[in-house]
Amino acid sequence: MKLIAALALFAFAVSAAEPIRLWPAAAPGETGTIGEEKDMSKPGEGLVAGKPIIRTGNVSDPTLTVFRPAKEKDTGTAVVVCPGGGYSILAYDLEGSEVCEWLNSIGVTGVLVKYRVPARKDRPRFEAPLQDTQRAICLTRQHAAEWGINPQRIGVLGFSAGGHLAAVTSNATALSYPAIDAADAGSFAPNFTVLIYPAYLVTKELALVPELPVTEKTPPTFIAMSQDDPVGVEGALHYSLALKKAKVSFETHIYPVGGHGYGLRRTDKMVTTWPDRVADWMRASGLLKAESHEQK
Repeated sequence: MKLIAALALFAFAVSAAEPIRLWPAAAPGETGTIGEEKDMSKPGEGLVAGKPIIRTGNVSDPTLTVFRPAKEKDTGTAVVVCPGGGYSILAYDLEGSEVCEWLNSIGVTGVLVKYRVPARKDRPRFEAPLQDTQRAICLTRQHAAEWGINPQRIGVLGFSAGGHLAAVTSNATALSYPAIDAADAGSFAPNFTVLIYPAYLVTKELALVPELPVTEKTPPTFIAMSQDDPVGVEGALHYSLALKKAKVSFETHIYPVGGHGYGLRRTDKMVTTWPDRVADWMRASGLLKAESHEQK
């Protein structure tokens, strides 16, 4: 009876889009000393398209939240979403929940990852977030049948620092933490990748950073960015060239103006039409065509 009750509670959590803890105990390497998780935003600070942003900080207990599309729209495709925030905070609504709601509108399940921030001392800034994102992909693939997802159609989408994280996740060659249960026995690799104004892809010398060993196994990738982005458009361009050299399918859109950090909030800048281009790319790739969700 206890098991049945637990399963029922878990099913309710998913349908109600309640957060699910990524780790059964403390996340790998966590000491619990960074302070209380909270919204770091200040009233009127940094509005985007006239609206405020939730800036979630001090995350030490990472979670995933599943956003399911309407049954009649469901394509069986899922996207793991990594908000940006410079590995300091998470732009949790602008580049997270709002994105999952848009994914639902095109029949895609959104899996929002609240990964650990800020970057941990004496660890590469992407190390703990990579563990969280890989774990989120493993859990999504483990529960694919339960969540109505095709396990061969699980992508990753990231913004800014989350774009760097999505790229690192897409090029990882091994699990970044010791396997802890059956979920980790499955594949941690995404099937496709979407990078929106990605940061930290190149060094000062304009070489790809070492954590991005692009090969023919790197998944098909969509990239969108503006030429005037203060992060520097060179990262998107050099990553695209690396994909071309590795003969990986990719589509890159560089817009002349638009800046950085717009999420999918529409403005008069053409760069904010990127969701339409992503939907076109996914449609052309067969990712928006409904098919059996059975595990293969």
